[in-house]
Amino acid sequence: MTLLPPDAPIPPDIAARLRRLTRGASSTPLWRNAIGGLTFRTDDGRVVKIGPRNLETSMHDESRRLRWAAQFTPVPEVIETGEDGDIEWLVTRALPGRSAVDPRWVAEPAAAVRAVGEGLRALHDALPVVDCPFDWGVEHRLRTAAARGIAVPASLREPLEPDLLVVCHGDACCPNTLVDDGGRWLAHVDLGALGVADRWADIAVASMSTEWNYGPGWEDTLIAAYGVAPDPERLAYYRSLWNET
Repeated sequence: MTLLPPDAPIPPDIAARLRRLTRGASSTPLWRNAIGGLTFRTDDGRVVKIGPRNLETSMHDESRRLRWAAQFTPVPEVIETGEDGDIEWLVTRALPGRSAVDPRWVAEPAAAVRAVGEGLRALHDALPVVDCPFDWGVEHRLRTAAARGIAVPASLREPLEPDLLVVCHGDACCPNTLVDDGGRWLAHVDLGALGVADRWADIAVASMSTEWNYGPGWEDTLIAAYGVAPDPERLAYYRSLWNET
């Protein structure tokens, strides 16, 4: 995701739908994702995600996951979801706190990385595997990749034996943890791929993303904050799977 300045230009097709969704409220652009989707915050306490249909994790899929996860852990409350042609949207109640990659926390990486690691462990501990209706295991991810025309290397097609099955976030990169003013994790956002998988599928990506967001040297800090010792084989496998799919 890319942080957006307040005066970032908005494509006309998205701007028209945004006006309808905000219902007169002012909105400030926050993020742009890899496929051109935009996220806005309104001045009446809502977050609007709107953009091209995502073939991997639709906003309808995310709304289902948010409603399920909200029973057990802090996530955004769904207000509305919908689609119009090739454009889809999701409107949620804004949460307090800031993204772990807000400039405030980029300037304090030790606190931010610790919050992300502790928050990920809390998420895994809170969500019940036996009750989860969603899958994010390796076989599911390989099927999804094949449906999108992605050729995954043969070396990744044999899953490792899971260390511990949990309900994974599915996109545990640092921006998706919200942090309070005291440096403690507060909630998680962007749960469109949430599902049952080995916990290292999340840990690998979360720790890898520290380098993108804070620079080198923070991976082991996040893993320690999560509460486990590094597992080089699982880290390498799940990072490669992420990068390929």
